[in-house]
Formats: sequence, C-alpha cells, structure tokens
Amino acid sequence: MNPDTLAEALLAVVTPIAASLRPDEALGIDASDIALERPRNRDHGDWASNIAMRLAKKLGTNPRELAQRIADEIVAVDGVKSAEVAGPGFINFRLDAAAAGVLAKTIVDTGIAYGTNDSQAGVSVNVEFVSANPTGPLHIAHTRWAALGDSIVRLLLASGANAIREYYINDAGAQMQRFASSIVAAAKGEPTPEGGYPGQYIVTLAERVVEARPDLLELPDAEQLKVAEDFAYDFQLAEIKRSLDRFNVPFDVWFSERTLHEKDAAGVSLIDQAVDRLREQGHVFDEEGAVWVRTTDFGDDKDRVIRRSNGEYTYFAADAAYYLNKGDRGFENKIYLLGADHHGYVHRLKAVAGAAGQNPEKNVEVLIGQMVSINGARLSKRAGNIIEMDDLLDWLGTDALRYSLERSPADSPLDLDPELLQKRTNDNPVFYVQYAHARTHNVGRNAADSGVDRSEFAPETLTHETESALLGALQEFPRIVAFAAQVREPHRVARYLEELAGLYHRWYDNCRVTPLSDDPIESVHRTRLWLNDATGQVLRNGLGLLGVSAPERM
Repeated sequence: MNPDTLAEALLAVVTPIAASLRPDEALGIDASDIALERPRNRDHGDWASNIAMRLAKKLGTNPRELAQRIADEIVAVDGVKSAEVAGPGFINFRLDAAAAGVLAKTIVDTGIAYGTNDSQAGVSVNVEFVSANPTGPLHIAHTRWAALGDSIVRLLLASGANAIREYYINDAGAQMQRFASSIVAAAKGEPTPEGGYPGQYIVTLAERVVEARPDLLELPDAEQLKVAEDFAYDFQLAEIKRSLDRFNVPFDVWFSERTLHEKDAAGVSLIDQAVDRLREQGHVFDEEGAVWVRTTDFGDDKDRVIRRSNGEYTYFAADAAYYLNKGDRGFENKIYLLGADHHGYVHRLKAVAGAAGQNPEKNVEVLIGQMVSINGARLSKRAGNIIEMDDLLDWLGTDALRYSLERSPADSPLDLDPELLQKRTNDNPVFYVQYAHARTHNVGRNAADSGVDRSEFAPETLTHETESALLGALQEFPRIVAFAAQVREPHRVARYLEELAGLYHRWYDNCRVTPLSDDPIESVHRTRLWLNDATGQVLRNGLGLLGVSAPERM
C-alpha cells in the first residue's frame, strides 16, 4: 500500500461518514485532497493525516470524535494494521508488513521509471540558463546555474512536462566587436585595446584564427575584424559546448541572438515584429521620437524604451522578441535562471509577458541565484581574472562539483570546501550517497555468490524496524520528485538521497541478505535482496535526476 492507495481508502471510509452527518451536502473532495505525511517519530506509525480536523467544522462535529470514527473503520481495510487518534484529531496509521513490503518488488519491476509522475503533464516550459557570452570560457559563476538548470529540466521531464534546455548565445552587439578587436590585436602582437578582452585564451584563439586564415593580417581592417570575429566565435562556442558536455549538461536548443536582428525577404526582423505585436496589445506609445513600452502597467519601476529616437533598438527590444519567439515555438511557460546581479530583469521580463497579453505571474518565472565560492580555487592562467569551469572539473570532478552545487537552495550563497569534496569518507555527501549505491551492488554480488536470488518474494517477512523505515523512505521518492519539480528545487532530491543512504546503511548493519555460515537460505533473505535492489534503483534514479553518476564499485 502506497500513499495514493491509502488516500483512496480514506476517501472510501470518509464519504459515507460525511453522508451520515450531512446527508444533503456533498463532501466535495477527492483522494488528492487527503494529505498524508510521515510522522517525525516513527513510533507513531507509517503515515498521519489531519483529514478529520479539516472536515469537522464542515460536517458539524468534533474533530477528535470524527477522527475516531474514521480510525475505527479504516482498520478493516486490507493492509492497514492499526489507526490511532492523537492530539486534537490527527490519525496515525500503521501498515502491516506485507502491505508495506510490496513496494520493494514494485520498484524493481518499475526500474528507471520509478519516481516519474504526471504532476506536470500538459505543461510546456522553456528553461534558459548559463547563456554566457561567446567571448570567453565558462567560469565559476556559470557552474551553479549549469548544474541547477539541467537538473530542473530533468525533474520537469520526470514529472511529465514538455521541457527543454535552451542556451541564449549573446552574439550580437558591442561585446562581439570588442572581442574581434582583441583577437586582431593579439594576432598583431599589440596590447589589448581599451575595453577589450585580456588573457592568454585570446592569444590562443588568435593563433587558431591565423592558422585557419593565414591571410588574416593582409585583409582590409574591416574584413580583418569580420574574419576574426567569425572564426574566434566558432572556436570559443565549441569550447563552451565541450565544457558543458564534460559537466554532463546537454542543451536542446542553442539560440543565436543574431537571428532576432536578421531581416526576412520583406526586410522585417523578429524584433520589428515584436514591436508591432506589443503595439497591437495597446502597451506601446511614442514620445519624443522614441518608441516606449508602458511596462509600469505590470510592476516595472519605469517605462522602457524599445527603440531610440535614432531608430536603434535597445536590449529590451531583443529581450521582448526573444520572449515572444519562445511562445511562438510552443512554450507557454518560460523559466529564466539569472545571476545575482540580474535582479533588474525580473520586472522587465514580467512586464514583457504582461505587455504580450500573457499572465506575468504564470507564464514567466525568473530564478535568481547567489554566488558560489570555492576555497583555494586559483584564477585561470589562460583568462587571468576568472576561475574556469574546466579547471574546477579537473580539480574536483564532475560528480562532486555538480552534487555539491545542487544540494543547497539556489538563493543562498554557497562556499564549498574542496578538501571535503575530494575525501572518500562519509563526511563527503556525494561519496556518502554514491557509496550507498555501490554497496547495494556489492550486496547483490555477494548474494549471487551465496546462492541468494530473487526467485521468491515474501513481503510479510520484512518486519525489522529498519526495514519499515527504509520502505517508508522509498515510498516518498515520487512525491519528492514531483514537489522538487514544482518548486524548482533539486536540492530536495539531494537531501532525500542522503537520508535514504543513511537508512540503507542502518538497514545493512542490522539485516542480512546472505545467511550466516552454513545457515539455510530462507524466504527473508531472498525478499531482502528485493529490498536491497529497490534501494539501489531509487538511489540510481535520484542521482540521475541530479546528473551525477551511480558507480557500482567504489
């Protein structure tokens, strides 16, 4: 019996009780409205519900009396061992071992799909994150959003959403001109121009551009800049993609800002179209030769210029066109993951949604992440003034870096301890969880050597208190996944996995899968192998949602 079936059983019991108290009034709830929680003290049972307290006033009765009526009748349901009333009307339920233990086989049979749910079914969402300028390598400021953004999408997909990862390539505007000037200066052996990009990586890019175009410095100045920009841009973007691939962060869409500015056959760009569409919604006005969007209608601190009086579009125009383009591609909801210095974008993007005729509180969500620091991390020798993602990966490894970035809320500053992350001890959270997974495989190997297999399943034998606690935690996994997807918080999965690992280690210390010495193999040993393998499956599924590997040996 899982929480869903227990909720359905409660509904079946509550409905006739309610009808007897209020025969002319429909109960008006379904099973999804019946909340079940794990008691903090497991001595109180497997599940607890406040359903009696919620319904007592509506039904005109005392909550504790109502709770007792429910408890008296629910014990007749198969799988419910006992039900006790506590406090003002809480009901604590205890399941019998067989009903609880069935979950182990369910998990093994379900495999990688266990934990998936349909809580986000029908939701289309575009998640944009990282989106670093293609003018330099990814660095420490990008690592947190790379890890979290990817895991948020994994959670959304596991919860039934149509979700994609998108990288916005900011490849138009002044920064690309400065990038090209820096490459040409490096190719000529000249100092970095004012406002340009310094660092050894620029020299290396310049050498690669010259290797690809030996005639670079023989070209006219304007053509030098164009060739340098095109080649260096391709080289640097490819490096960004390689870094993300090392970090186990795939992107479904790489969207170039340049496409927003490109003219079609009629000489109209996506930005031109965006201004016209916002004007049709009635939120665009002209003043002193400029075109404005009345974003104050939607909570912005001031109205925004979308086209200057000289005819040039502002960055806000590109933001608006990009937002509308996402909707045109079928994504009703948009999530933006931005750095701590981008608070000003929150009202701006919500204003764009409102001006486009959408719901700013529903269709656009802006997540702001705080900075991450790592003690002892050295500045990049190539870039000079940053800590590169690749250097962090070489130093700490993908698994340790990803897991540590994902196990804390994004809106809290994070200071990582590299010595801890490199330890192969239980003090290191990622090692602790991965070791638990590896231990499940070791138990499986030892079981096979001892002749213990899964040819028999007797859930009623799983009576040890550590087995009850472990099964209870395994039941929670789908709900944890659904909630983490809903609130965009992968750290809830990480913390859950740490709790599960602890429960598994305690079970391992108390319950044997293989019999001692010459003792015979019994039903309980084979059944415990199911529980062992079920735990390994959930640990593996959870680590997969975090983009972290699940080693079979450590």
